[in-house]
Amino acid sequence: MPADAPTILATSGGIGAGLRTRFEFTALTDFSVDLSGVEGRAPRVCFLATAMGDDKATLHYLTEAAQSRGFIPTHISLFPMPTVADTTAHLVEQDVVWVFGGSVANLLALWRVHGLDTALHAAWQAGVVLTGISAGSICWHSGGMTDSFGPTLQPIVDGLRFLPYANGVHYDTEAQRRPMLQTFVGNGTLPAAYATDDGAGLLYRGTTFVEAVAEKNSAGAYFVSAGDGGVLETALDVRHL
Repeated sequence: MPADAPTILATSGGIGAGLRTRFEFTALTDFSVDLSGVEGRAPRVCFLATAMGDDKATLHYLTEAAQSRGFIPTHISLFPMPTVADTTAHLVEQDVVWVFGGSVANLLALWRVHGLDTALHAAWQAGVVLTGISAGSICWHSGGMTDSFGPTLQPIVDGLRFLPYANGVHYDTEAQRRPMLQTFVGNGTLPAAYATDDGAGLLYRGTTFVEAVAEKNSAGAYFVSAGDGGVLETALDVRHL
């Protein structure tokens, strides 16, 4: 049963250290499954770890965590060739597509080379919930700040643009994130942006922002815009999961 509208949950969370496994999925990921509307069977979740170079250990740990949560996991790797012949057909059969963090610049380039951008758009339109952390949050937007090119953050402006905003992640835990997002929104390099502290997520229906949610009591979310008086950062109401 697909979500009742194209749905994206863009997060700085959803995963943490496990007790018996390397990773453990947390409340934001559970919320993405709830948004899919799946009932009466195990949720189908496809993992994309392109931003980590399809690292086999990462995919193993994600699969292990998914199985312990009761999900039916699959993944699409692009090295040395796509592991799925028809990526669109595979993705539209999922309930959730979950994207891991890493290099958003490399993720976008590889997705476009292999047509995964088009396949993901088709899945989104079909009601498959798109979610992920960090690079897996920025990718759905017009752009954001990234360390893909080195330790000093740089703007990336060629996101998938499923959503017309820029996106900031790890807003409270990485010192460059907040001031640099504000700088590049302020000078027009990036459009107005939604941003999340670690443990927070942004829910969009279609291209409309619906609400901010959090799995940590301390996690906030923000809207950053440019105006005649400079850059304005507005704290958003956050619903705790």
